[in-house]
Amino acid sequence: MEYTVKALAELSGVTARTLRWYDQKGLLKPLRVSDAGYRIYGPEQVDRLQLILFYRALGLELSAIRSILDDPGFDRLAALQSHLAELVGRREQLEKLILTVRKTIEEAKGGTAMSDQEKFEAFKRRTVEANERAYGAEIRAQYGDTEVDRANACVLSLTQEEYDQWKSLGDEILAALAAAVRSGEAPSGLEGQRIAALHRRWLSYSWEAYTPQAHAGLAELYVCDSRFTAYYDREVSGCAAFLRDAILAYTKH
Repeated sequence: MEYTVKALAELSGVTARTLRWYDQKGLLKPLRVSDAGYRIYGPEQVDRLQLILFYRALGLELSAIRSILDDPGFDRLAALQSHLAELVGRREQLEKLILTVRKTIEEAKGGTAMSDQEKFEAFKRRTVEANERAYGAEIRAQYGDTEVDRANACVLSLTQEEYDQWKSLGDEILAALAAAVRSGEAPSGLEGQRIAALHRRWLSYSWEAYTPQAHAGLAELYVCDSRFTAYYDREVSGCAAFLRDAILAYTKH
């Protein structure tokens, strides 16, 4: 079956303007253009649009989605299985959040009091599970199950104050990276090394023991894995590479 822009927009729920934008960005090219100048989409394009919308729902930027889908090694079935795992994980997390809210309401009505740990457990577990789903396979392959399990346990054992500090430090690193890349700072310069030191401090919340070798290895993942790159480059392109280079310089000291 073939579709015009209008028909595919109605089928998928995205606007015709969005489909034309995807075409301009090279993300979703039509099967052909009719003699009358209409874009025509076939089964392959429908399947690709479905994957694009899946990845958009997971928060990926268009540039990252295009890199993934255009990779010669892209496996559609594996991608769908990954999407399913992500959605199941989100459902489980939502159920935990619902339970936390219900307990909070019960406490507010004079019922069983919640411990401080219970109040924030769901939020910390959501962070750990999201990271596991997104990057778990790669990180476990590099560092081993024992180290990753220890890191997850460290995050889950954080107090709420420590957890807030950890998240705030992560946001500070992202903002500093964007500013450094925009201003043309050198990764080995003072600002680059300050950011690398902040990153080491950020890691200390989830790593029991720090080594320069492990830090450098993690930094390489930031540019080798498109998902890491998309995360750091979401505001300014080049942040992932800047962070990698800054960390490599920092760990040579």
